[in-house]
Amino acid sequence: MLEELEVRNLGPIRSALLSPNKAMTAITGETGAGKSMLLSAIRLISGATASVARVSAGADSAWAQGIFDVDENGEATRLAQDAGALDIDGEKSDPDPDEIGRQELFLSRMVPASGRSRAVLCGHSVPRNVLGNVAAQLVTIHGQADQMRLAAPARQREFLDMAADDTAERDAYRQAWQQLQIIDQRLSNVTNQEASTRARTDYLRESIEQINKVDPKPGEDEELKEKRSRVENAAEIAQGVGSALSALDASQVDSDSDAQGASDAITHAIQALRTIHVGGSFGQAADRLESLNADLSDIVFSLSNEVDTDGDAEGLDAINSRIHELDELTRRWGPTLEDVIAWRDKAVFEVEDLDASPEKIDELKAQHQQAFDDALKAALVLSKKRKDAAAALANTVTKELSALAMAGAGLEIRVVQRKSASKDKTVSKNGEADADSSTWPLDGNGIDDIEFLFTPFPGSPQLPMGKSASGGELSRLMLALELSVAEKRTAGSSDMTFIFDEVDAGVGGKAAVELGKRLAKLSQTSQVIVVTHLAQVASWADSQFVVSKGTAKAQSASSKASVETTVNEVTGDARIHEIARMLSGSESATSLDHAKELLDSSKL
Repeated sequence: MLEELEVRNLGPIRSALLSPNKAMTAITGETGAGKSMLLSAIRLISGATASVARVSAGADSAWAQGIFDVDENGEATRLAQDAGALDIDGEKSDPDPDEIGRQELFLSRMVPASGRSRAVLCGHSVPRNVLGNVAAQLVTIHGQADQMRLAAPARQREFLDMAADDTAERDAYRQAWQQLQIIDQRLSNVTNQEASTRARTDYLRESIEQINKVDPKPGEDEELKEKRSRVENAAEIAQGVGSALSALDASQVDSDSDAQGASDAITHAIQALRTIHVGGSFGQAADRLESLNADLSDIVFSLSNEVDTDGDAEGLDAINSRIHELDELTRRWGPTLEDVIAWRDKAVFEVEDLDASPEKIDELKAQHQQAFDDALKAALVLSKKRKDAAAALANTVTKELSALAMAGAGLEIRVVQRKSASKDKTVSKNGEADADSSTWPLDGNGIDDIEFLFTPFPGSPQLPMGKSASGGELSRLMLALELSVAEKRTAGSSDMTFIFDEVDAGVGGKAAVELGKRLAKLSQTSQVIVVTHLAQVASWADSQFVVSKGTAKAQSASSKASVETTVNEVTGDARIHEIARMLSGSESATSLDHAKELLDSSKL
């Protein structure tokens, strides 16, 4: 939801601050007053292309900023976090209960009089497309240029999928489609082998054979190098261990020796201390010596196991030979034996994929057929969900168009399953088909071609959207579409802001009242901002801002006065006067009474 829009030096607007209502806001004013600049400001913070021509005369730059209140766990917040522009890990002190789970996003854009524009998200400079991606989750603009985007088949498919609430079916299809692409790539690799591919296969096989012949074990080279070091230093080890054992416990070296070792000396010391029966620290000293003697015994035991275990000098050549073999492997496929083993295991699978034997090709073809069957089945389920939703959506939109002074207008949404002209295919009652990729062309979005066909008036031929209606008719069609999917678009969230421009073109009387009522209805689930010339539409708004054009004072005697646009909220009597002006162009007693009556009656 847009909390605040601030604009500086954009066209005739030198400075403006707009705080839209949470529900419906009307922006009114004389033709040419500059209402379009407010829409330009919103487009700028939505990532639109910037034009230096929009910078106010004499200003160094134009600037616009929108502050949005959003769901802390919503998609817009996630995108801002992914861009590194937002960190919400810290907790607010004494948070307002209404603010729990909410987050403010600041989207701003600076356009210099010369040079490149700058996009800023929550105080961080970001690429323009990042600002656009975040804004796309927050703002939907329905002006003539924006409505033309729905003429694209991809946008129509996205809109229908949202109305169909077919996320589960699309996810199931995309998973099956991705698996089909993997199998297709493997089959293509096998069936299109060339000389370089065969050479690669030969290299892999020879490498696998060489590694298998050596049969390395993880960490084996390090163990062998340690063992070699012990063999090479066996004499030094034996001398050191023997001397240590002689000092600690001579009996471990010579069973007939009567020499007293360290262990015996400590034992005598313990016995001496135990004979002292006077209180004090003697017993504690004896306990400590016993603990020391136990550790000493463990050391003696360990060293005694080292005697005569590392003197196998005859095996040194075999160890060196093995280390050399392992070093050759790590030099070519290393740097470690673990890397060598992992490379071999991966190479085995690659050889299998590159093996163009008839058996392998047949196996992959069978896998392809199964993957295609799965993808087609998922595509047909998705197609049925789209067809059901298309009929319901078109019926609802047609009813809304009648209420919006477009009786006889209608929308048809066609969901056509693509088929090759080479052969007809039939679908069985259970939804399954004769799955053949040559006759059932799938793509990443399924099997359907989707087209929105609009009939703007009775007798008009059905024509694709964007080619069959005026700007006002398109605006009302978009309003009807938004009303039809309002609950689904805003399910679990009220973050979306809808902005309508030219929606009242060619409308008047009761139809204008109904148009305002429909916008107010949409504002019950989303924030709505409408730029309008009709009092019957503006009267339904919860707040109203007037855009006025005046003459700014000259800065000096030599300078000329300039046109300046101001934006002000009107409430109370001021709003009654503005509604009266919109009704009759005057503020007579009759028009003021009419304005009061209109405002009083414009309630849901």
